Amino acid sequence: MTDIPFNERVAPGAVDAAHWAGRLSALAAEHGVPGASLGILAGGEITEAATGLANVGARIEATTDTLWQIGSISKVWTATVAMALVDEGVLDLDVPVAETLPGLRLGTPELTGRVTLRHLLTHTSGIDGDFFVDTGRGDDCLERYAALLAEAAANHPVGATMSYCNAGFTLAGRVLEQVTGVQWDRLMRERLYEPLGLTHTATLPEDVLRHRAAAGHMGDPPAVAPHWTLMRSTGPAGLICSTPRDVLTFARLHLDDGLTPGGARLLSADAAQAMRTPQVALPDTRTLGDAWGLGWILMGWSGRRLYGHDGNTIGQSAFLRVLPDAGLAVCLLTNGGDTRSLFQDLYGEIFSDLAGVDVPAPPEPSETHVPDDPSRHVGVYERASTRMEVFERDGGLVLRSTATGELAAMLSESERCQEEPLLPLEPGVFVVRRPGMRGWFPVTFYELDDGTPYVHHGIRATPKVG
Repeated sequence: MTDIPFNERVAPGAVDAAHWAGRLSALAAEHGVPGASLGILAGGEITEAATGLANVGARIEATTDTLWQIGSISKVWTATVAMALVDEGVLDLDVPVAETLPGLRLGTPELTGRVTLRHLLTHTSGIDGDFFVDTGRGDDCLERYAALLAEAAANHPVGATMSYCNAGFTLAGRVLEQVTGVQWDRLMRERLYEPLGLTHTATLPEDVLRHRAAAGHMGDPPAVAPHWTLMRSTGPAGLICSTPRDVLTFARLHLDDGLTPGGARLLSADAAQAMRTPQVALPDTRTLGDAWGLGWILMGWSGRRLYGHDGNTIGQSAFLRVLPDAGLAVCLLTNGGDTRSLFQDLYGEIFSDLAGVDVPAPPEPSETHVPDDPSRHVGVYERASTRMEVFERDGGLVLRSTATGELAAMLSESERCQEEPLLPLEPGVFVVRRPGMRGWFPVTFYELDDGTPYVHHGIRATPKVG
């Protein structure tokens, strides 16, 4: 475990279960969240609570053993298995993945020849990250997906910037299959779920439905989303379903530098520490963190370092934050409403009360004049699954975001195209407020080293195309 004096850690028994259950219920109601489940790992103990409905339409109550989609938190699980294989010498972080997958062709010769596992785990590969393609329900879905990646455009030169890349993690999952000979869903069960003793974690719908399962919700008032899950090919990037207890058991593996609760070693201490060591700085430091490790998002709160990850699927959102110097980890799983504000308020109270740490406030529009030439940002920015148009209206800028491709078909009509005013924060940085959300989200305009203009929004880099 991280070498921190005991008196700086949260003591056993410090968590008031009834208090936090009450705060979860009150704040979920305040922010229009149909159902939520909370877990707090502190002093080596896990405290759980649940509130509301897992499915509004079917009136299914949310309980602590309900399975929720943890979304992109799954990426850290995939990265953990990858790093265990690096430990074993089966994989090398800095060897081009095309050497592991003979015949692999990516969008450009540069991508094919240079992209490594490290690029995939740090979102710096340049593969257009939201290349969503349904390659079927068969066990060969990742192999078939990888064969289509030649059709995914290059979003940026290899290593030139960080852009959140679902496609890269699907490709990483295929690499794991190739070197082990084990299909990804089964590999995760054998390498993580079973050794950690996870009883309420699964990926395939037929396994999830052995348990009480949450549905995603959209709209106001929230209604059950039109699709329960994404296509199976997104598995390594975001299809794990779990409970806060199981997610926190996984987080404890990392707090204990690769040891299971029973003392077995799944990951070397060096590999666990490397996963939370900065690999790339973020162009936008206001959305989630300031750097990315090997799978983990890295951040600073009140001068102390944390790691974590969020997840968003169709109407479900998940949040995991780990404060290693306090031995504290918190997991929140939700299914609709203003989940970001619920996270902000609830985590603000938990981390302040248990560890004396303040959750950073989200950015807000500047109250003073920002010296900038907004017209330089006007234009069209586009990548797979998203087209962003920035234009002037009434003396200010407006951002119109349109979902495209197969992902658009899974969203409601109101979700497919959204138009929001861009309010200035500082030169080159604006904020937008999404419908139904209290908080603001940053939009950062910047250039690569070669002068190519980009916008960073939703932790994705999108090039200017017109």
